[in-house]
Amino acid sequence: MSSLDQAMLINAAVLFAVLEADLGPHRKVSAFRVLRPVLLAGAIVPLYMKNVATRGTGLGLELVACLAGVLCGLGAAALLRVYRSPRTGRPVTAAGAGYAALWVVVIGARAAFSYGSVHWFGPQLGHWMARNSVTADALTDALIVMALAMTLTRTLALAGRSARALRPAATA
Repeated sequence: MSSLDQAMLINAAVLFAVLEADLGPHRKVSAFRVLRPVLLAGAIVPLYMKNVATRGTGLGLELVACLAGVLCGLGAAALLRVYRSPRTGRPVTAAGAGYAALWVVVIGARAAFSYGSVHWFGPQLGHWMARNSVTADALTDALIVMALAMTLTRTLALAGRSARALRPAATA
């Protein structure tokens, strides 16, 4: 499987998993819902991240991608309403078009970059990578790290907000 195919597969898996779990007006928060992205990340990392950069521009690129993923994950979490179900008293979520649009735009941009790096601007990207000593593995890993950071940030926010929703309401 080519690097482009791997990137597209990861993008599709992340988008499907998140939208399937989150879209809708009254989605219950279960252990599986919280753990699924963590399990997905646990499967992706050993399969696709082979030569993680530990220094230089490659490491910097991976760190910037991680930060971008965390910021996008926080944006997604802000668009995911977490509340206590009036019927069950358990935490539930609501996510609509804005939430879906954020994920589609972010993952679509990542997919467009991956596709473009092969079909539209490969030589220019190759020159930039050579000038800055960035390996293809570091670039691929940066995209994977961004996807995982976004997904895991959203998951941690969901877990934390769900725990808060279970606390008894403060009395005045």
